[in-house]
Amino acid sequence: MLFDQVNRELELSQRHLEVLKVVIDRGPIGILKLAEETGMPTHKVRYSLRVLEQEQLIKPSSHGAMAGDAVDKFFSDFEKDVTGIIIRSEVIREIGKSF
Repeated sequence: MLFDQVNRELELSQRHLEVLKVVIDRGPIGILKLAEETGMPTHKVRYSLRVLEQEQLIKPSSHGAMAGDAVDKFFSDFEKDVTGIIIRSEVIREIGKSF
């Protein structure tokens, strides 16, 4: 109910990160190989690739997806961003405990 949307977004973010990791580790890589490597259906891989490309975390090539121009910045901010999410979650937990 109240947290359904947050959970969906976290699941989606996890999927995008899994796809990004494979692209960085094994790129350039095509959709079918990505689906095989991640165990995800191709339509989900395709959607993640589209989102990652919009964020400039990957870029297309004639041989498949490869790391994009924004990857270094993304990972330099990663720990700070995830820590912010964790802190916010802890605040929510404390509010919930107060009832």
